[in-house]
Amino acid sequence: MAESPSALSEAFQLLISADPALTEIVLLSLQVSLTATLIAFALGAPLGALIAVSRFPGRGAVIAVLNALMGLPPVVVGLTVYILVSNAGALGPLRLIYTPTAMVIAQVLLVAPLIAALSRLTIEDMHEEYDELFRTLRLTRFAAIGTLLWDARFSLATVALAGFGRAIAEVGAVLIVGGNIAHVTRVMTTAIALETSKGELSMALGLGIILIAISVAVNAAVGVARASGRRMAAI
Repeated sequence: MAESPSALSEAFQLLISADPALTEIVLLSLQVSLTATLIAFALGAPLGALIAVSRFPGRGAVIAVLNALMGLPPVVVGLTVYILVSNAGALGPLRLIYTPTAMVIAQVLLVAPLIAALSRLTIEDMHEEYDELFRTLRLTRFAAIGTLLWDARFSLATVALAGFGRAIAEVGAVLIVGGNIAHVTRVMTTAIALETSKGELSMALGLGIILIAISVAVNAAVGVARASGRRMAAI
């Protein structure tokens, strides 16, 4: 019991002094998760919008599959990506295994379905309001999608932040494809697991505090984006 206050004190010292090892882990975590979120948003938001404005046979099944993919087990995604990028895999010649790139790929596969599903809900609600106007203006489907994506930008910002929140907290998939290699693929979640298993609670606590702070910041940003969206809608 006496170790906890000491470990917490040391954790704050690491934060205040901007410990190089801690800073390196945090920066890599942000780099990987932000990159994955941007790619996932670029893929998922247009896909969600396309499904929202389209009517085709089997649409309900597509939506059901998309919703199911939101709950993909991270370890299954990690295993799938590992098989693809390992030396014997289809992407083996690219030598992506145990690199940040492999971690980005895994996070994109996890986050893109979430962004696509939430984007579909957002755009579908807005499309119902705009549908008659679009018909009057005789907009093409892709022109309508572009308009809806722009008008829903504040709501979609909350979707992107939700995706980032999932990416930054991910551990299973990135551990499998990244290997938790020091100075190469060690991110906050995998470092916390490793340091805790080693009994190095100060580093684990320091990273945990930063992870919580990021989570709070993301939630605050979601609130600001929603408020901005409501103000814009009222104008």
